[in-house]
Amino acid sequence: MTRVVLSIGSNLGDRLARLQSVVDGLGEAVVAVSPVYETDPWGRVEQAPFLNAALIAEDPAYDGQGWLRRAQEFERAAGRVRGERWGPRTLDVDLIACYGDTELVVREPNLTLPHPLAHLRAFVMVPWLAIEPDARLTVAEGPRRVAQLLAELEPADRAAVRPSGLTLELKGRHS
Repeated sequence: MTRVVLSIGSNLGDRLARLQSVVDGLGEAVVAVSPVYETDPWGRVEQAPFLNAALIAEDPAYDGQGWLRRAQEFERAAGRVRGERWGPRTLDVDLIACYGDTELVVREPNLTLPHPLAHLRAFVMVPWLAIEPDARLTVAEGPRRVAQLLAELEPADRAAVRPSGLTLELKGRHS
């Protein structure tokens, strides 16, 4: 079984509907989805706030490259145009970590796993911890608890990730 942690975000158009499109598109593969957070933009580009969430999905048919193709399909379907780095976007779907029997380490021209900047982004770690409180992520020093990595960020970075009160639906499932 291949398991992936995805970070999804949008700050253009119907932000919530764009996030929901990923959950809907993955269907039964989704095993957990976080609450939705509103976050200040990351980087140096002036732009509107993002809606962000994290999800965990499982599908034995996908490896890291397969998950990347799926992520890029969702972005294309949402009209994503790759323009300015860290600029506004209709939909951003990032692979944060991928697991087979262990966490996959991938260093390829189009894919680096685990995501090399995830541990610096509160908008990734806060939603991830909401659905997997014991999450671990491999960084330069080795595997670390995501909660500890988040605690090491500046308080302003953590404060920039706020509960929105919005949720994403796992359609066709009973709680």
